[in-house]
Amino acid sequence: MHLDKIKQARSNIKDVINKTPILYSEIFSAYTNNNIYMKCENLQVTGAYKIRGALNKIRSLTEEEKSKGIVCSSAGNHAQGVAYGSKLTKVNSTIVMPKTTPYLKVQSTKDFGGNVHLYGNCYDDAYNEAKRIEINEGAIFLHPFNDMDVIYGQGTIALEIFEDLKDIDIIICPIGGGGLISGIALAAKEIKQDIKIIGVQAEGANAMELSFKSGNLVCLDTINTIADGIAVKCPGNLTFEIIKNYVDDIITVSDSEIAEAFLILSEKHKLLAEASGAASLAAIKKLDYKDKNIVSIISGGNIDMLTISSLINNGLVERGRLFCFSVELPDVPGQLLEISKILSQVNANVVKLEHNQFKAVNRLRNVLLEVTIETNGYEHIELVTNTFKEYGFKINKMY
Repeated sequence: MHLDKIKQARSNIKDVINKTPILYSEIFSAYTNNNIYMKCENLQVTGAYKIRGALNKIRSLTEEEKSKGIVCSSAGNHAQGVAYGSKLTKVNSTIVMPKTTPYLKVQSTKDFGGNVHLYGNCYDDAYNEAKRIEINEGAIFLHPFNDMDVIYGQGTIALEIFEDLKDIDIIICPIGGGGLISGIALAAKEIKQDIKIIGVQAEGANAMELSFKSGNLVCLDTINTIADGIAVKCPGNLTFEIIKNYVDDIITVSDSEIAEAFLILSEKHKLLAEASGAASLAAIKKLDYKDKNIVSIISGGNIDMLTISSLINNGLVERGRLFCFSVELPDVPGQLLEISKILSQVNANVVKLEHNQFKAVNRLRNVLLEVTIETNGYEHIELVTNTFKEYGFKINKMY
């Protein structure tokens, strides 16, 4: 039953949607002893999968409904999908986005023709404002995940996966409100009953994981994660019911693990994903499987330059490629030269030095030197630490 609706959704949107590539990853496969494939929705129209569900929903509206205009709430990708879909169908759209939404997503939504209204500090604040507009102005509210037409649109991803890969054991997918994994699970389980569908949430925004494991819908008071695209306080009741019945497990990943996956994806595959888009890759190390064919959904790639810089730095730290430490030195000439000699000896490239007398414990006699260096992994960091110890310097790791 659901599969027919998902096939109809594909027919509704096929003239606009890219059939995104599935790429095999040697490096992620080697890390996990599985065959890891990446479904690259970061290369989709509007830069994320959300256009699938949004466009299917808009094209499913009656002419009377379209005449009322559309309002939606979004952290960014749904906003762009609604704005683009509305422009194609000549429907007026108001997009309510949290004030914390990255600039790139806000500007892109405006460029696609959406009327952007910034409100609140998270998705749920924006949702409440969008519902107010729906009630007061009569616009049609287009939910980002708790809507079957939207869910069916997202499920078209599964159809493409099975067209390109005949033998799939596991699909792993990021979860915010649950629309993406719901659509994929509904399609995939009808096509191959024994396939495993595994969801991924950020540790700081794990409402669906808590709901899944408790059997009851759980909402969070606060959320805290770099993965803004999946930062949802309260999942949908529709998606929760689907996930309870069709999803096999949900696991969580830390922001540091997301940053590491982002770095590997960027460095080794030359692909950019937003933090939420890299979450499924961050989770593959936690899977207790071997020699399985696993598809990881790279859900989006809408990321601004400042966030890229932050994720790269965090990823470098996580992989032992960036090491920052402090050391207290006697305030006499020649000490900085000694430190430089040691760093040269261990082949560590200096990124940054800060020499500050006021930070030292003994400010009258000592100075505090903070050093950031490039390293080649944790063994190199251990060499640096041990070499300083041999020369009589005690260093304190900062990150």
